[in-house]
Amino acid sequence: MMVEDVTMVDKAVIVPETPTEHRRVFLSNIDLTLVLYDEAVSFFEPPATEISFEEVCRCFKDALRRMLVEYDFLAGRLEPALEDGSRLEINCNGAGVVFVAATTSCKLCQLGDLRTPKPEFKQLVTFLRQEEEKVLEFTEKPLILLQLTRFQCGGLAFANRSNHCTLDGVGVREFQINFASLTRGEDFVIRPSCDRTLFKARNPPQISHPHLEYSKPIGAEISFTVCGTVGSTLKKSIPDDTHLVYLSPERIASFKKAALKDGQLMSCSSFQAVAAKIWKARSLAMGLQDERISTVLFPVDVRRRIAPPAPNGFVGNALVPGFARARVEELKKAEDSFLVGKVKEGLERLDDEYIRSGNDWLEVHRGIPCCVDSFSVVSWWRLGLEGEELEFKWGAVKCVTPIMVKPGLVILLPDSKDDGGINICLELPSDQIKEFHKLMMEN
Repeated sequence: MMVEDVTMVDKAVIVPETPTEHRRVFLSNIDLTLVLYDEAVSFFEPPATEISFEEVCRCFKDALRRMLVEYDFLAGRLEPALEDGSRLEINCNGAGVVFVAATTSCKLCQLGDLRTPKPEFKQLVTFLRQEEEKVLEFTEKPLILLQLTRFQCGGLAFANRSNHCTLDGVGVREFQINFASLTRGEDFVIRPSCDRTLFKARNPPQISHPHLEYSKPIGAEISFTVCGTVGSTLKKSIPDDTHLVYLSPERIASFKKAALKDGQLMSCSSFQAVAAKIWKARSLAMGLQDERISTVLFPVDVRRRIAPPAPNGFVGNALVPGFARARVEELKKAEDSFLVGKVKEGLERLDDEYIRSGNDWLEVHRGIPCCVDSFSVVSWWRLGLEGEELEFKWGAVKCVTPIMVKPGLVILLPDSKDDGGINICLELPSDQIKEFHKLMMEN
């Protein structure tokens, strides 16, 4: 069912509660590969206690004003760096974030499975897109826009459209924990640490590895210049419908058992087994020729892998792409243990020197994540965006879902049954998704 007659009832630019220091925030090379907008939505059941939508909005805005004192960079704007005009940095000028309140006659239960991205969810960010598109100059665009929508049943949707250069998934989770705490009238749970210079490239750069997880810009492709990021996925055609492939706990266990049966591996995690299976199935379903090299990327949190480790509350992007690559012919013929082993290698190679070498590679080549015969697997279910810590004044988060799945992304979502199963969410043409499903289900 479509989310119809969504009506804006309030719009405001929210600024920090008290004046903040006018400063510039350095953006790391990791941040600068992610200058693009992401969208997600958190759903809430109707509040258990009587609270009006007006009171929810007031509480929301008051807590947001307090948040922006500590998260002052979110109220800033991207600008060319003062010391290097070819890079971007955040000017913490207190320009504010956009807040929109809306209502709809639709009931939450009419949306079906809330854990599944679907076209109807776009209505929950429709006003945010309109507001951002009004601003033509990137130096004036808000870094985060928020829409709170009330359903006829009293349920709520808290949607955000935010620039990925500001926060990664871990940072978003900690932001939400703090935000929920403030709506309850409590204090910050985790103080944000905004200094991203710990991921600054070495001078001079010292590239000690080949870094096949990145690609050099070709022709008009631009990585992190004042024009922002133009990745390969942004130039592809409009995607087909989003598809879901469900993996039961038993199916996941069978993947792990198959990877371990020849004794080549001592251990295998659920993610490693699932990622390896997806890598093979997607590459073959797309009909890549045998001599092509297929690459699967997977973001890895490196906060504790660098030396010294990032401080608690670090809010910059610290998700570095691990990768596995092989010729398509190998994917067809190799044992499961070989493919899972490649994924394990991709995770294990990310030590302090490799991470810093990658940062230096980006400094020299101004590159982008690998964009040739590649895709990324994102473990959405492991971000921890739901749970007891995310109890707002009006209730606990029921679930958090991406608004849409971009081409080149495969998102692993928790199943609505909460039985340990996983929903694989991806964009592929209908004929390819049939082959993908068959390959995922084969023994």
